[in-house]
Amino acid sequence: MSDTHPPLLAVHALTLRAGARTLVESLTQRFAAGEIWCVAGANGAGKTTLIGALAGLAEPSAGRVEVEGIVLAQWPPVRLAQRRALMPQDQRDAFSASVIDTVLLNRYPHLSGWGWEADADRAAAHAALATLGLEAFAARDVLSLSGGERQRVALAAALCQGAPLLLLDEPLAHLDLHHQIACLEALSRWVRSEARAVLFSCHDLNLARRFATHALLLDGRGGFHAGPVRDVLTPERASAAFGHPLVLIREGAHEALVPELGSTSSSPHSPGSNGVR
Repeated sequence: MSDTHPPLLAVHALTLRAGARTLVESLTQRFAAGEIWCVAGANGAGKTTLIGALAGLAEPSAGRVEVEGIVLAQWPPVRLAQRRALMPQDQRDAFSASVIDTVLLNRYPHLSGWGWEADADRAAAHAALATLGLEAFAARDVLSLSGGERQRVALAAALCQGAPLLLLDEPLAHLDLHHQIACLEALSRWVRSEARAVLFSCHDLNLARRFATHALLLDGRGGFHAGPVRDVLTPERASAAFGHPLVLIREGAHEALVPELGSTSSSPHSPGSNGVR
């Protein structure tokens, strides 16, 4: 990407802390259109904290976040929502509503006048449902959905928002393998179709190695590795970050990171489960 076109997302000397713990120390990185980034790390490493900071939900301890070359705080909220969409980790529905109306809520940055949805908004909602194979769910009540079905509807809502930058916190949670792969394939097509980028947190390193173009691996102590996914999610780096020895096995064109047989050791430096995700 040329210097005259800023990346969709960039961070400069970003530092994130939780109490006395440093989760990320001085991260500087560009996230460009056409890239799919996996944010990986053990429980407590700071994945959710990082995605929240990138979305502008929390102030970093130091450094800054820019969307399309503009610092987050300088964006008008509605305009920012047109350029950046966030899918949080937990989806809670307090009231009955149809799936199509739930997805349409994410069109709010594009509404004008009295705030009524136009035909284009409804078309965008139906297209987002179709992207994830949810056309038959449009009239269903969200309160009747399973956890996995609700997760897919949440992803459809994020796509419906029409922003070129997607920040997804554990989008594969509650999904079976078939739907995990289907969602990642849909995101891959979505990124390739226009100048778009995705950052998603994920625990499955093998799915990340298959579908992501880049990875950001957090060690939970402020350190990180960032770059092309196969350069970052290596056995050595993943073993250190997750506190358990992993090996890479290959069979023909296929390869997978798996726990080393017979090993029960864990690193004393791996982040604990302390409420920071």
